[in-house]
Amino acid sequence: MTRKYFGTDGIRGRVGDAPITPDFVMRLGYAAGRVLTGLDSHLAKDAHPTVLIGKDTRISGYMLESALQAGLSAAGVDVLLTGPMPTPAVAYLTRALRAQAGIVISASHNPFEDNGIKFFSAEGTKLPDEVELAIEAALDQPLEVMPSAGLGKAKRITDAAGRYIEFCKSTFPAALDLRGLRIVLDCANGATYHVAPPVFHELGAEIVTIGYQPDGLNINLDCGSTHPQALCRAVVEHKADLGVAFDGDGDRVVMVDSQGRLLDGDQLLYIIAMQRKQRGRLAGGVVGTLMTNLALEHALAKVDIPFLRAKVGDRYVLELLNEQDWQLGGENSGHILCLDKHSSGDGIIAALQVLHAMRTAGCSLDALGAGLTLYPQVLINVKVAGKVDLAAQPAIQQAVADAEQQLQGRGRVLLRPSGTEPKIRVMVEGEDGALVQRLAEQIAAVVQAQLA
Repeated sequence: MTRKYFGTDGIRGRVGDAPITPDFVMRLGYAAGRVLTGLDSHLAKDAHPTVLIGKDTRISGYMLESALQAGLSAAGVDVLLTGPMPTPAVAYLTRALRAQAGIVISASHNPFEDNGIKFFSAEGTKLPDEVELAIEAALDQPLEVMPSAGLGKAKRITDAAGRYIEFCKSTFPAALDLRGLRIVLDCANGATYHVAPPVFHELGAEIVTIGYQPDGLNINLDCGSTHPQALCRAVVEHKADLGVAFDGDGDRVVMVDSQGRLLDGDQLLYIIAMQRKQRGRLAGGVVGTLMTNLALEHALAKVDIPFLRAKVGDRYVLELLNEQDWQLGGENSGHILCLDKHSSGDGIIAALQVLHAMRTAGCSLDALGAGLTLYPQVLINVKVAGKVDLAAQPAIQQAVADAEQQLQGRGRVLLRPSGTEPKIRVMVEGEDGALVQRLAEQIAAVVQAQLA
């Protein structure tokens, strides 16, 4: 079945436009409450199921939080409210507080005008497709409010930030610390603004923080992992050892070395994988996605580390990791999963794993980052009118075939619809940067002509 509302990362869109409206989100809360809590068979007969809700710093979060709470309460579900918290913190707290599900109100790296709803299971993992389909089916059912005595209650969790800070610190070896390091943190004016600085400070680092004053409108605005230029400048200006940038909801991370050079998710994944390989602690191989740079695949092959590609989206990386019984995977955007540390991708924990590699190797991020040189990769987003079948577009298929012939096996071409926006993502990579740029522009022009 085709999903009507759910994309690769929950439900997302412009606030005020369907489906991100108060009435829909209230019905979504009701439907999710009925489906998610119905999956749990361990509750006592008269016990109320519990769902935990967190959000990022968008101003619309207040409105959507209230709507979700109303729908869940109508379904007889108790609600735990954390306030602004990173997405991976909600995954952790859902498990720690034994809730039946967790919900995050966030549009991740999108601008403040957008928002979305993400769900976590009781185990702190993204929902499988069949559960999302069940929620969509429940949305078509009438909203039947529980009798007053059966309505859910709401409670605010006042120590949520402290719990998550201690959890993050626990993933870093007790025998190591970050003393002597000056680190610039860019919190994207998002959900990590009040939790990331204490984590790194309490582990011993000297912290300089930017992007830590959210006002509801400035999340991801010229800052964070999608706009790392501010971090690059700040690292050089403050003569820092490195910089760390999160996205608005804290599940992505990119880093910057002391020279102001950016390291994306592929490079960070390589550093973590190599450190674990050298210490004999890499369980199996590494999972990337269709967007993972070909250089990473080639570099891992040289040291006999197996590598597999999943569909784009951290949920699909997780599924493939579980299928293989592996622990390490991620995306070049900065979603990195270390399943021996957390059930979900976590920007703070991934950064700590890179710092662990630095401390273990006794060298700088500059030196570790030099181990992998990425191939030039060009990504062009082409706006389209709606969902399209690329396989049914012969002109586009011919443009791709022509590009692949010119790359002569020394690169890749990938076209895919965005899971969150009405766009076709055109990606070309290879050893020759000028050729890659030209081919990407040619294919994007054909897509624009056929589908815009």
